[in-house]
Order: sequence, then C-alpha cells, then structure tokens
Amino acid sequence: MAFDSSGPRRPETAAAELDAYLREFRAGGYPVAQVVHAACARCGGSEFGVRVDDEAGYADRTCHSCGDRWVMLDGADVAEDVDLGDAACLCGGERFDVAVGFALREDGEVRWVSVSLRCTADGGLGVYADWKIDYSPSGHLVARV
Repeated sequence: MAFDSSGPRRPETAAAELDAYLREFRAGGYPVAQVVHAACARCGGSEFGVRVDDEAGYADRTCHSCGDRWVMLDGADVAEDVDLGDAACLCGGERFDVAVGFALREDGEVRWVSVSLRCTADGGLGVYADWKIDYSPSGHLVARV
C-alpha cells in the first residue's frame, strides 16, 4: 500500500493513514483488530513528542500543547529498566500523531501492540515500538494509549 508522506500535517487524513498503516504492518504478524489514537487527557491535544525503548516494551508521549506526559500501555511496569530514545522522523521532525494497533487473541485479550507515529511535518509514517503481551487480563491496555 502506498502512503503519501509529503507535505504538512493534514488532520483530516492523519487518523485514516495511521489506521491503514497499522493494519498493513500487522502487529507481530497478526491482524490488527483495533486501532486507538492518542489524545491528551488534560487539554485534548493531538501532537506529541514520543520516547521509546523497543527492547523493554516502553513508550511515553508528551503533549506539545500543554506539556502533560503520559506513560503508554504497560510501560509503567518496566519504567525503571528503560533506555529511552526520542522518536524522530527521517526529516528531523519530532512532533507526531500517535496511534496504537492492537492484535488480539481468540479470547479478546491483547496479544501484541504496535506504537505508530505520523510526523506532523512531512506525514512520514512508522512503527517505532512494538511488543508482545503475554499476560491476562490485558484489555485495560486499550485505555492506556
């Protein structure tokens, strides 16, 4: 699938592009059953700086509107062991639309998560971190984006 990654942020298409990208990516090789988009709980902002440690299974986001920081998914469980890196687009941009794709098991529990970012400067898309979820219950992760 081809994605237009040229030009500035287009809020009206950012969500659809992230959804399609995550579904094609196939979290852990599994079909993505649900995509959840990040929004700041404090101000409703939708542009974030993101830090990740893909090895540890950790991601956090900081709202560019109000500065509120949020540890995503189950990152709080591994926070003391992370080696964080700032997410950056190939264009050098560090502001992103954020979405998480969830691959589910047959029983509806989360099997795999993929953190996808869309650069607000040039529209570039990528999965910056993904990891397996090997515990239950795990449905609470959907609310921790």
